[in-house]
Amino acid sequence: MRHRKRFRHLGRTSTHKMAMLRNLVTSLILTLREADYYEGLKQADGRTAVNPPKHPGRVITTVEKAKEVRPLVERVITIAKRSLPAERAAAEFATTAARNTPEWKAWREGPNYLKWNNAKAPAVTARRRAFAILRDKEAVAMLFDVVAPRFEDRNGGYTRILKLAKPRLGDAGARAALEFVGQNDRVTRKAAKPAFETSEA
Repeated sequence: MRHRKRFRHLGRTSTHKMAMLRNLVTSLILTLREADYYEGLKQADGRTAVNPPKHPGRVITTVEKAKEVRPLVERVITIAKRSLPAERAAAEFATTAARNTPEWKAWREGPNYLKWNNAKAPAVTARRRAFAILRDKEAVAMLFDVVAPRFEDRNGGYTRILKLAKPRLGDAGARAALEFVGQNDRVTRKAAKPAFETSEA
């Protein structure tokens, strides 16, 4: 019997499966990089250019992997979203002076630093929790600076899974697209009603 074995094993050990899911979440977040990031970027051979993703905010994987990774994506976005009020509260007491300048040292020894520190603590904890899951500093920074503000007014359901008709080459595995909601939304257009001539005309 498979009691207390709720999740899919995906033919991997638990550590391998967690690493794979972590890489999928990181890849999904990093597709939101700016286009100029890819300028001059080369692949491992040193000649082939790295192209930006065709659809930012979307990764293509198998249906089973997409269903397993989706709760992990939702969890890290919720962690980041809950830290936004602390980030705003800390911004009131922050300084714009460069580090180790006299102005910065005066702010560090003044009362505003303690207020900033106390207000910033929940946000720092949230970033550490997200880093424990993602293990990628760039992905954590993009999660808190780009993804979380986008979904601040949305209560869950940050991603969607779209099954693709064309199977994967090689083993004909069923493929799916995991993407952020609001990034590649389909716009439905209502057909215009025909205008009939009235009897008065």
